[in-house]
Amino acid sequence: MSKICAALLGSVFILMGVNSCYAEKKYDPGASDTTIKIGNTESYSGPASAYAIVGRAQAAYFKMINDQGGVNGRKIQFLSYDDAYSPPKTVEQARKLIESDEVLLLYSTLGTPPNMAIIKYVNGKQVPHLFIASGGTVFGDHKKYPWSMGFQPHTEGETRVYGRYVAEKYPNAKIGVLYSGDGFGRDNITGFRQGLGDKAKNIVAEVTYESTEPTVESQLLKLRAAGVEVFANFTTPKFAAMAIRKAGEMGWKPAQILHGISISVGSVLKPAGLDHAKGVISTNYAKDTDDPVWANDEGMKTFLAFLAKYLPDEDKSNSNLVYAYMSAQAMTQVLKQCGDNLSRANVLKQAESLNKLELDLLLPGITLTTSPTDHYPIEQLQLQRFDGANWERFGPILNID
Repeated sequence: MSKICAALLGSVFILMGVNSCYAEKKYDPGASDTTIKIGNTESYSGPASAYAIVGRAQAAYFKMINDQGGVNGRKIQFLSYDDAYSPPKTVEQARKLIESDEVLLLYSTLGTPPNMAIIKYVNGKQVPHLFIASGGTVFGDHKKYPWSMGFQPHTEGETRVYGRYVAEKYPNAKIGVLYSGDGFGRDNITGFRQGLGDKAKNIVAEVTYESTEPTVESQLLKLRAAGVEVFANFTTPKFAAMAIRKAGEMGWKPAQILHGISISVGSVLKPAGLDHAKGVISTNYAKDTDDPVWANDEGMKTFLAFLAKYLPDEDKSNSNLVYAYMSAQAMTQVLKQCGDNLSRANVLKQAESLNKLELDLLLPGITLTTSPTDHYPIEQLQLQRFDGANWERFGPILNID
């Protein structure tokens, strides 16, 4: 009888253990035993449509993950809507994603103005707003917006790097800056001036553009007329290509600094004219698919195999593919860390718990690190120069601050 009782008691403990495992599962809207819903807004049309490839590549990455069995046995449902880079449309789409589609989180929503239009709403709803596709410095403000987090190096930090470089290499040159008339642009000029320090007095011309403008020709003419010798081109891809091409066509040859969001050879420098872009200085934190140094790199091999299978018709020289792949890889890691606790609070907690995370396409020595008081995952860069065909990195890995 004692053996029977012991066996029964053991069975009870086993059942209790099984039940406790099930009890550990926790779901908020957008999560279940089989599915994780992720919401996204992207500029599939409009003035920033050059970034449409980011959304397509992220969708392809999550399809790959689903083909491999998903994340902890759950398939990712990636709901990505076009907002045409229009803040009112972003608000409409974000509300649809959260209130109608009931996504677990928002991920990689594109652009500074669109994200600024939704950030208070999303934080008020306490929905994770992760790996925002913008360098806006505000998106790492964990005190003001605790549910939001950037991904790439923040804009002020990046342009401080350019300011320091110009102050050292061109201490007496006349400087001109082209930047957008929005929050992204304000971050750019703020960081650049900080990096220049007392050399900020050498800025002889600042001109802005709006995302709805058809060209930036008049702005380039003003910069040239001001005698600018160092041209800081802090623009998004469409306008970056226009500016580089126009400068070349005018025969105007200042030293050029190009913002890191516009370094794609395929979508920016080729349309601008490779000869016009020769000598341009920028930064990067990721491996370049066109650089032969990565030919035998395992991370690059994995990435190229992904492209061959899931995006065979895309131009692999488009750096936006690299960005999308890394961002989706980081998002997948956060979901893996969540285990069976897919509450919104735990998703945020896991996003804040990345410790020197290595991604396939980050430059050696650069990793992702976050904490509850650090919502800037990538905070390192390396300078690079375009040689007319490829980017050539130079100098050490730089920490932005």
